[in-house]
Amino acid sequence: MRVLVQEAPFDFGAEANTFATGHKDMGAIVTFTGVVRDLAQGDLDRMVIEHYPGMTEKALENIANDAQERWSLGDVLVIHRYGDMVPGDMIMMVATASTHRKDAFEAAEFLMDYLKSRAPFWKQEFTRDGVDWVAAKDADEAALKRW
Repeated sequence: MRVLVQEAPFDFGAEANTFATGHKDMGAIVTFTGVVRDLAQGDLDRMVIEHYPGMTEKALENIANDAQERWSLGDVLVIHRYGDMVPGDMIMMVATASTHRKDAFEAAEFLMDYLKSRAPFWKQEFTRDGVDWVAAKDADEAALKRW
């Protein structure tokens, strides 16, 4: 298991390749990457993500450990960025490895749902009209109920 919280961009292809290499006993590798998307009005200048060092890493490790306890996983990778980002930038990446695809897909989805709703990150959107904190969405909270 590897959990990284970093300001620097990551290379999705390199991370996915490194993760998949050496898992000869795994039949499934699932990856997901979250990307900063523009607002419906098309006016997102940038997003700033803040976190508390130490606390954030521990929370992400706990979520990853939860996934490993619930599903038969050979490995887990979680990368989450903080700092200034613009539309199109990659925010986060999740990768899971399992002998069977069902466990790998379900664990990846679980990680994504929990990272979206429970990871201690705070997001601000900067637009031409000002700055707004990103509020939790009911749909994200509802997604947790299935786990």
